[in-house]
Formats: sequence, C-alpha cells, structure tokens
Amino acid sequence: MSMPLTSLPSPSPSFHSRRLPSEAVRRVLAAGEVPPGRSGRPLRLRAEASFPKCGTTWLKALAFATRNRAEHPPRGLDHPLLRRNPHDIVQYLELQFAQSMGHVVAALPSPRILATHLPHSLLPRRITAEDSGCRIVYVCRDPKDAFISSWFFTKKTVVAVAARAQAGEEPPPYTFVEAFELFCDGICVSGPQWQHVLSYWEASRRQPEKVLFLRYEEMLRNPASNVKKLAEFMGCAFSGEEEAAGVVHDIVELCSLESLKNMDVNKSGSHGPLAHESFFRKGVAGDWSNHITPAMAERLDKIVEDALQGSGLTFDVAAERSA
Repeated sequence: MSMPLTSLPSPSPSFHSRRLPSEAVRRVLAAGEVPPGRSGRPLRLRAEASFPKCGTTWLKALAFATRNRAEHPPRGLDHPLLRRNPHDIVQYLELQFAQSMGHVVAALPSPRILATHLPHSLLPRRITAEDSGCRIVYVCRDPKDAFISSWFFTKKTVVAVAARAQAGEEPPPYTFVEAFELFCDGICVSGPQWQHVLSYWEASRRQPEKVLFLRYEEMLRNPASNVKKLAEFMGCAFSGEEEAAGVVHDIVELCSLESLKNMDVNKSGSHGPLAHESFFRKGVAGDWSNHITPAMAERLDKIVEDALQGSGLTFDVAAERSA
C-alpha cells in the first residue's frame, strides 16, 4: 500500500548530534520548559519513556493503574481506564509544552506521571539530574517489530489526517519498501530507534535507581513480574496482603492489551485526529516475520548490531543473559 509522502517525517539538521524531524526539535525545545516542583521543591516525576509504537499505550495503562490502585482499585466498575483512553490519562511531556499547556502539568499532583518519546539525551536536566526526584521507566522493543507497528500506525494516521485536510492535489505516495529504507536510515520522528533505545540503556547502567529498563517481549511473557518491578521502582511496591488478594493479577488483567482493545472507550472516540482504536493492533512479539523478507530482517539486524557494538545491549535476550 502507498501513502502520501508528506506523512513521512522529514529530516532536519542535527540537534544535539541527533537527526530529528523539525517538529520533533520544536517539541524538544518546548519540553525544556518543564516547571520545577511546587514551592521551588525538586520536581517529582514518573516518566514513561519509549520509542513510538513500542509499548507506550500499555505502559501508560500499567503505570497509572499501579500508581493509583489505592484510589482506583483495578476491579472498580468506574476505573478511569474504563472511561478514558490511556493517552488521555497520561499526557506527553513534549506535547503539553509544545501546545503551551505547561500549567496543566504544573497543576498535576506529585509525583506526576507523564510520558515522552524523546531520547534520554534530549530530556530536560530538571528530569535527569541526580537531585531531581524523577524516575524514568523505559520499554524497548525489537526494532523489526517496532518498524512494522509504526508502519501500520502511520497508515491509520495518514487516513485520519487526510480526512481532516482540505481537498487538494494528492501528494506522491510512498511504499512499504520506501518506509523500510527510511527506518533503516534512521529517519523517524524520534530519530533512529536503536539509538533511542541505547540512550536509555546507557542511562539505566549509569543510574539504575533513576532509570528502569524494561523489554516489551519480557513483559508479554511475564507481565505480573514486570508489574511488581514497575511498582517497586515507582516507590509504591505491592504489600504481601495486596499480592495475596490478587491485586497484581487484577492490574495485569485490567491493562492487558486484549482488555484495553476491547473496552468500549477504546472502540470509539479519538485522541486528537486519531481514533482510539488506532492505538491497538496485535500487541505480539515476532509479527515482523509476517511482513518483511529474511533479507530485510538480516539487513536491519546488521545495522542495529553495528550500532550497539560494545554497549552490552542486544535484542537477543538469551545471549544477553548468558553474557
């Protein structure tokens, strides 16, 4: 399928040594305006970070449900996730400031929960500094699945944006293969996916108390274990009584991709120009094998392997565990 070329992220001059689209640069500059904590106190923030289409929606739901389980029990019939899309509950840091909505962030109760697609190196120092009181949870995903998920999401995005655009001359189309070439060249809205992952991997090695590095594939295999890890890192570990009562299981069930996908609120409505349902597809690992050729997979794997050389990071989890 072909899509309008104008829907692709256009490359811009490098920013802090990273090639980002001009719109992304604007959001980086805007995110630098993040306010301090109330009364001049250190900012307390729980940031959910990811490259686009790498588990963002799922992580938002899990983080919110875990952090707010006392006020909103996961079995509650009026739970916010039953009424609102995760993207309406947990806002993007860079979008809030790009839209001059910093006062909304400042008014949120502490610790605030926000999300970001920015690379770690481009986050405001108010967030990354040792004394900031902020913690970052990052989820990474196999680059091949990240590309496939981005491709399908972009198709939905193009349809949504085109429906709102004024009638005019149709822009030239681009194909699946062209999109793959751009992804391999690192021309993405948040820069090269593997560099994005690497920036948080290195940060988690330097500051394990401030950056938690999760893997999408491991979250799928063992969601309960990862939810407990998430809760402990955010400073709201589950008590023995909660675990015995099945609270961890309840959060996993409430926030499962299948559950979120089938909620009425996510079958209708929209987040900006995008229908809520566009944020959900298969939510599985390894779907790339149904869409790209072995040669394409080998090429992307080689690009990523070369980029991560010497970092200790690999997308072969089994090999990494034995290293």
